[in-house]
Amino acid sequence: MAAARDQYQELARQLSAIGAVKRGLGRVLPHECPAGAVAVLTLLERHGEMRMSRLAELLAIDMSVTSRHVAHVAERGWIDRSPDPSDKRSRILRLTPAGRDMLAEIAERYTHALAHYLGDWSDDEVEQLNSLLGRLRASFDVCRPAASTPTPDVT
Repeated sequence: MAAARDQYQELARQLSAIGAVKRGLGRVLPHECPAGAVAVLTLLERHGEMRMSRLAELLAIDMSVTSRHVAHVAERGWIDRSPDPSDKRSRILRLTPAGRDMLAEIAERYTHALAHYLGDWSDDEVEQLNSLLGRLRASFDVCRPAASTPTPDVT
């Protein structure tokens, strides 16, 4: 059975407030590794090497913004940009060992922060949250083309 309209409205309010959680986690990031850099590193770890156009698609941001994020992480040695053998005008982005080290540090910081903020939650509650958030993400199918995204009913 589908949730009632007022439950969806409350869910929308709760999801809008998630920004506070993201900002809280953002405060634990190393100064030299802002959220955009974390996103680049995370996607390269998850999906492997790729062209910048693919990274921009996965980030769902403009190519110029992607380029700035990539320049930031490349300057710090966290990724490598090498010529694409099939198209010398393009670059292939790869995570470096230093990038993997930065991701490990970020994971440790996030884990510590979450353990602090959720210290009074039971293991079952944390597992339930993980499960439900995973299901929510799957329902939105993050890489779905924009044309198939439903228009919200504002009536």
